[in-house]
Amino acid sequence: MNKASNPKTVATPLGAYSHTVAVPAGANWLVISGQVGLDAKGKLQPGIRKQAEQVFRNILACLKDGGMAKKDLVKFTVFLTDSRHIAEYRAARKKVIGDATVPASTLLIVNGLASPDMLIEIEATAAKG
Repeated sequence: MNKASNPKTVATPLGAYSHTVAVPAGANWLVISGQVGLDAKGKLQPGIRKQAEQVFRNILACLKDGGMAKKDLVKFTVFLTDSRHIAEYRAARKKVIGDATVPASTLLIVNGLASPDMLIEIEATAAKG
């Protein structure tokens, strides 16, 4: 089982993430490409909140397809196009993923994504074993 931790000698995380996640030897890894707010039919959801919720639903679908669950998540890399979207991103993450799963995480503010209408993209890594 993966073990998340926050060293006492490092500042408390600023959000729902862990500073480290230890993965046991021999674990199976699943690396999920950057997911954007497109639904299964290829329709981009409107606004940051709906796009973020769709991104997390896409990640859950990828986990399921790979034989894993949200408890197996070990790392997010989040790309937002505007720092004003952070609160909506966090609310969407809490709604879809919940607080019980706190993988390591990096959040970056970028000038743009593959399409100007895309506001968020998230890469995810999971491990089970």
